[in-house]
Amino acid sequence: MSLDRDLLDAVKDLDEHDLRRLLILTRAQLQGSGALGADDHPEVHLRQQAVRCGKTGCTRCPHGPYWYAYWTENGQRRSRYVGRLLDEEALL
Repeated sequence: MSLDRDLLDAVKDLDEHDLRRLLILTRAQLQGSGALGADDHPEVHLRQQAVRCGKTGCTRCPHGPYWYAYWTENGQRRSRYVGRLLDEEALL
């Protein structure tokens, strides 16, 4: 299931106080459903990547940069596409 773009834009516009409240809410929801343990706080790293589209004859590859989140879960390295919604100033 992908997140609605309007929802992602709304989260991007939240201030630090509201982001912390959202973090607390999402952790509580995940812990309540059993998807996240009480001491389960994975360290997430954000990184920009250029991506090849794989189309034959594409003269603009690689595309991007796009933002990806990386973390370790159950001993496995995981990644998730974040998109172009973040900019470098928002991460500093």
